[in-house]
Amino acid sequence: MTGARTIVGATGEWELVIGLEVHAQAATRSKLFSGAATAFGAEPNVQVSLVDAAMPGMLPVINGAAVDQAIRTGLALGAEVNRFSVFDRKNYFYPDLPQGYQISQYRHPIVGAGELRVDLPDGRTRVVGIERLHLEQDAGKLVHDRSATDSHVDLNRAGIPLMEIVSRPDLRDWEEAGAYLRKLRALLRAIGSCDGNMEQGSLRADANVSVRRPGAPLGTRCELKNLNSVRFLMRAIEVEARRQVGIIEAGEAVRQETRLYDPQRNETRAMRSKEDAHDYRYFPDPDLLPLSLSDARIERLRDSLPELPDEIRERLIGEYGLTPYDASVLVAEPDAAGFFEAAAQGRSGKRVANWIVTNLFGALNEAERPLAESPVSAEALGQLVGLIENGTISDRIARDVFEEMFRTGSSPQAIVEARGLRQIQDADAIDAAIDAALSANPGQLEQYRAGKTKVLGWFVGQVMKATRGQANPALVNARLRQKLDPDGAG
Repeated sequence: MTGARTIVGATGEWELVIGLEVHAQAATRSKLFSGAATAFGAEPNVQVSLVDAAMPGMLPVINGAAVDQAIRTGLALGAEVNRFSVFDRKNYFYPDLPQGYQISQYRHPIVGAGELRVDLPDGRTRVVGIERLHLEQDAGKLVHDRSATDSHVDLNRAGIPLMEIVSRPDLRDWEEAGAYLRKLRALLRAIGSCDGNMEQGSLRADANVSVRRPGAPLGTRCELKNLNSVRFLMRAIEVEARRQVGIIEAGEAVRQETRLYDPQRNETRAMRSKEDAHDYRYFPDPDLLPLSLSDARIERLRDSLPELPDEIRERLIGEYGLTPYDASVLVAEPDAAGFFEAAAQGRSGKRVANWIVTNLFGALNEAERPLAESPVSAEALGQLVGLIENGTISDRIARDVFEEMFRTGSSPQAIVEARGLRQIQDADAIDAAIDAALSANPGQLEQYRAGKTKVLGWFVGQVMKATRGQANPALVNARLRQKLDPDGAG
């Protein structure tokens, strides 16, 4: 697939190679190996069981709901669900994980290879391979701002169930990486296996980034840890790729290491040397039996899946005539496709989609509000589009009406009637405004008669201005042409 961005350095072009490891918190009420709660926002260390605290003699017990969410996610990715999987101990020092190792999966993950199709704004489609999905427990959290000399540990997150979704190194620029993460988040939200809330830490991404000459063997990768927004992910990848190009062009070698992104300085900083799998000394956890999944369980979970985003996207394109881009935007946000379908009943799907994607989403973003808190309901937006389509108001007036709807929550009909915004359909009134515009601008009239027909649009603007935008634009155009070309010429 062509079109991916390259970096042009002092010595020529460089290609990016990117793979993402996305940590998605499985939507469960309790942790992966204990009954402690997983709710966000609790006071420090109040959601910690004896198992989470690694007290002597405490044994982990697998959370069946977390297993089910991993299976559902694998099925939604079109991946192979492994009937046999094993939990391993990953031996690595975590200061905020009391047991001193992480229970994860390595050689035998619960989900194998799959793929995710990513639609890009420029019309390209990138099919990104999924290498695996495995379950693992999260670590706790170090708190550094409560003391000038000490760090504190909050174990509320210790043991939270994570689905680590590892992509193949199939992404070639930061725009593709951002689109992949947005698409994956939309999928997780659609099936309810993760809420996708990056601000609360329930979805985080690590990016493995390397550069090479186009078509050359893979370069040395660096891992960017714990990126908690799509915007930061994209910025971090670009900054890191340019850093690596600078190192290589200076005649030095890129070191394999783990790095952190500093959004304030827009730079990456070394955190530690990057380990390989053998450095973690994986071995099967002796306290947990292997998972053995039945076909009946997998099929039951397959039947529980809702209509998937790609399926909704294709349906919106086929049934409503939407562009692939608009359909992709609508399926990327929770409940947006349902909002659209409710608003589009009996109206032009393309026009409704444009109002949602451009006007409504723009207003919600500026107000920092989710769609669920929109002051403009699907029914009200549909009514607004209906007023445009039946000629009651023009598109320009509709924008003013929408702004008041968003500000006050009022219905479009009430705003139009209260402010007297109905379109002028009276031909005599429009003719009077046209005659006034022609009389007041003899110079432009002579230009038109001399063959500069683009002046017609200028006259339309004058009439619309004189009628405060309320004249029917189509009728203004028609009447102007009749007056300027009474014989039908021009």
